[in-house]
Amino acid sequence: MAAAVESTEEEVVVPEVGESISEVVIGQWHKQEGDSVGRDEEIVELESEKATFEAPAPVAGVLRRILKQSGDTAQVGEVIALIERVPGGGGSAAPAASTPPAKSAPAKPPKAERAPAPKQPEPKQTGGAEPAVMPAAARLLAENDLDAGQVEATGPGGRLLKEDVLRHIAAPQRSTPPAPQKSAPPAPASKPAPAVTVRHTPVQNADAREERRPMTPLRRRIAARLVEAQKTAALLTTFNEADMSAIKQLRKEHGDAFEKRHGVRLGFMGFFVKAAVEALKSCPELNARIDGDELVYQNFYDIGIAIGIEGGLVVPVLRDADRLSFADIERSIEDFAGRARKGQLKVDEMMGGTFTISNGGIYGSLLSTPIVNPPQSGVLGMHTIQERPIALNGQVVIRPMMYLALTYDHRIVDGKGAVTFLKQIKQAIEEPARMLIEV
Repeated sequence: MAAAVESTEEEVVVPEVGESISEVVIGQWHKQEGDSVGRDEEIVELESEKATFEAPAPVAGVLRRILKQSGDTAQVGEVIALIERVPGGGGSAAPAASTPPAKSAPAKPPKAERAPAPKQPEPKQTGGAEPAVMPAAARLLAENDLDAGQVEATGPGGRLLKEDVLRHIAAPQRSTPPAPQKSAPPAPASKPAPAVTVRHTPVQNADAREERRPMTPLRRRIAARLVEAQKTAALLTTFNEADMSAIKQLRKEHGDAFEKRHGVRLGFMGFFVKAAVEALKSCPELNARIDGDELVYQNFYDIGIAIGIEGGLVVPVLRDADRLSFADIERSIEDFAGRARKGQLKVDEMMGGTFTISNGGIYGSLLSTPIVNPPQSGVLGMHTIQERPIALNGQVVIRPMMYLALTYDHRIVDGKGAVTFLKQIKQAIEEPARMLIEV
């Protein structure tokens, strides 16, 4: 008589998401132990050093055990959960309990099970819709007996951050008046105290004066890359400035028609991407990289665009930028920026890149020295546009000027090449028609 087929446990492992990513932080679990899951259903959020993504269930079944809780770190390939796969479940969602073995099957001793890992406390539900709660924020809510709906969420996509909860907790402390200071006993008449006015500043809870936060995977990656660039490359920065009058006039004359036709604004970045591509063609060493003892000259132009988000800086890449129109460039950058703030960029969209452009001007930066993104050999820094007096044809005139900075790897690029590159950027920006006729 044939024995009944027993259900088996399938491992949920951290998938490979990029050749340079070795670990992730466990985010929010969308399913809890005992919940049914369908094949390829997204069950947990994973935060890597470059992006946030979802991990799917490898099979349909029941989520029996969560081995890694929200906030834990896991290596790529590590098991983070176990799913009980029910025979005959196929690819659809499984029932909440496994099918018992047939009566005719020989009895087997029960399998000893480990105690399930403690579940992550969940914020209490309120009447209205609650924001998505990040793991650290969920822990603080549970520790302070708070509902997520009571706290104002300021994170990207309406997420509730740890900072939001801390701000909410600290608010009553700020509004509570400090306790009155006890007066000191009067000094003896024989030794009068000197007339010194002492101002007592009320000290709040010592814990509120200092806060420790674990570095996010993105921030750790940024720190490592910056240190790597400083240690491995011979970085040098050269500067110039560009008169933005011609581009501003072009945008004024054709901006409305451009937006009406293409559905996107005509920004400054399109001009700088086009100018950078033309300058890279003339100075190929700035589009090269070092590989061992060899210089690799790249005959394609994948331009990274630095975008600031709440957790740090991400650099999605415009592939084959030399083949893109102004509208293609502006649409791509707008799409990158929108998805970056929502944490929806894909890892492969931030891989590679032969040259980077960073615009610190949107934050008001007048001048800075950007850092090269290894293994690239150059990065162009844009800055804020400021009206300044300049000498032009023997006259002092007021023009909208922008400082430009080029940081380059001196192991690959000589000073002459760097200065020539930046000068060509300046000429292309001040005379945009040069980019159209390729001179």
